[in-house]
Amino acid sequence: HKMERDLRAALHNGELSLYYQPQYNLARDQIAGFEALLRWHHPEEGLISPAEFIPLAEETGLIAPIGEWTLRQACADAAQWPKGIKVAVNLSAAQFRFGNVRQAVISALGTSRLMPHDLELEVTESVLLEERAEVAETLNRLHDIGVRIALDDFGTGYSTLSYLQKFPFDKIKIDRSFVRDLESNQGTRAIVRAVLGLAAGLDMKVVAEGIENKQDLAYLMSEGCREGQGFLFSRARPQAEILKMLTSEKRCDVA
Repeated sequence: HKMERDLRAALHNGELSLYYQPQYNLARDQIAGFEALLRWHHPEEGLISPAEFIPLAEETGLIAPIGEWTLRQACADAAQWPKGIKVAVNLSAAQFRFGNVRQAVISALGTSRLMPHDLELEVTESVLLEERAEVAETLNRLHDIGVRIALDDFGTGYSTLSYLQKFPFDKIKIDRSFVRDLESNQGTRAIVRAVLGLAAGLDMKVVAEGIENKQDLAYLMSEGCREGQGFLFSRARPQAEILKMLTSEKRCDVA
């Protein structure tokens, strides 16, 4: 109950912030975009992990205002980046239950004047499992205006290939759990190779998460993976550091 009260206050007291982890175009070795990651700086407890407070936010419905703030802030920050650098924002299944996702996205784009194709919404299978018509309708309407849609953590939950037909995905994200086992597990390598082949056949991009060493990077590139993120490239950083990072980067023309 105390954490719920504190979380309600956090939104109003400016205790929430966004950090950004870069996603690289592997062939060009250039930044293609950033994933927005939420942080809570509690005045007494210090930094609280999203793994602790996001489930509470989803349970209490606070995820709706927090999700709207995240979209507004991410779009406002991305509007300061060079043209063509995308920002990826995660959507929770609870946001579709407690809030108006479509209106929140349109409002964030309008206020920031960020181009729709520079915003990427990441959804997990938990969103798709809602099996609600408005989820598909919302994603399709946002896709129609140019917003990119990515399937996060592909293959880690109740995966079904029908999702790739029912929803307008532009990108599949290979979960870090697969990338972590690439070196030691032949079965994992086969799965990653299959996902990359499937995505290529469906004209979808793939980004591999959790790349931490050059061996995994070399394997992914040899199998045709075009984008990646992980500690090998950079940890998540606040906006001020991102702006400095981008001044030393060439403009990325990834479509």
